[in-house]
Amino acid sequence: MAVSSLAPSLELLSDRMNRQTTYYPKPGEVDRTWYIVDAEGENLGRLASRVARTLIGKDKPEFTPGVDTGDFVVVINAAKVEVTGNKLDDKRYYRHSGYPGGLKSLTMRQQMNKRPEFVIEQAVKGMLPKNRLGRKLMKKLRVFSGAKHPHEAQKPKELTLE
Repeated sequence: MAVSSLAPSLELLSDRMNRQTTYYPKPGEVDRTWYIVDAEGENLGRLASRVARTLIGKDKPEFTPGVDTGDFVVVINAAKVEVTGNKLDDKRYYRHSGYPGGLKSLTMRQQMNKRPEFVIEQAVKGMLPKNRLGRKLMKKLRVFSGAKHPHEAQKPKELTLE
């Protein structure tokens, strides 16, 4: 009679011992790779989604939501990115001075003439998490309007846009 009362608890114990645990990457275990993307002639949205995916680390087998497992990305030729439709004249970028009536806006065309890096940065930022992880991921993005960049020492690999 005592053996039959222990049997269910032994089954539960053996079931718990055979369970697998979820791998949770530690900050030092993640291998960071530098990638370079040439934005010349690329669609802004498709470029931004591919860059965001690399920054988050979704293509890595050790990807874990909520953990920074992504790579560094350098985007060159930001001034030569393309958009479809009338976005150059219809899309607006807003900022506010903090004072009453201080709302200012620029069209995408004006922003591309003034600072084209900002357009790609904002497109990628919109595709990242809206929390401290997203802010941390944005620090791994480097955007340059021309073909020159100071990250040759990191030996960036070419990132293909599928």
